Amino acid sequence: METTRPDKSARTRKRDAGRDGVKNRLERFAGWVTGWAGRSAAFALACAIIVVWLVTGPIFHYSDTWQLVINTGTTIVTFLMVFLIQNAQNRESKAIHIKLDEIILSLRQARNELIDIEHLTEEQLDMLAARYTKVAASHHHKLRETIAPEVPEAPDAKAHMTVK
Repeated sequence: METTRPDKSARTRKRDAGRDGVKNRLERFAGWVTGWAGRSAAFALACAIIVVWLVTGPIFHYSDTWQLVINTGTTIVTFLMVFLIQNAQNRESKAIHIKLDEIILSLRQARNELIDIEHLTEEQLDMLAARYTKVAASHHHKLRETIAPEVPEAPDAKAHMTVK
């Protein structure tokens, strides 16, 4: 009787499915921690931990170990939070870019070549920014026209409104 081995693609699919499951769980966990860490309850917990640490200072005679506990804890939390914040920022940035790309695509007068410009060099982005700064300056007078004459302007408002 011959035993059949599953083909390599089936094993690969099973392995990839396992990795996807772990990846999805990690993403959900990171999202949950990021959401929770931004709440006032997380800040309150951090403050409570510091207060407990301070109160225990006299008990442990402000020893090196007592100081090492808070230093180690804050270092570990800071290290992990850097990655969580970067993950959240990357996801948010990607979502904003997709939304902006959709807006560009949906507008007839929009320049579709601006889609995906975040991959240009810093110099190329600076050149585009300079172009749009000139366009904004040439239309700046329209902004002054939209300010209602009955609304009093601050004394230095005109200085901010002039185009140089």
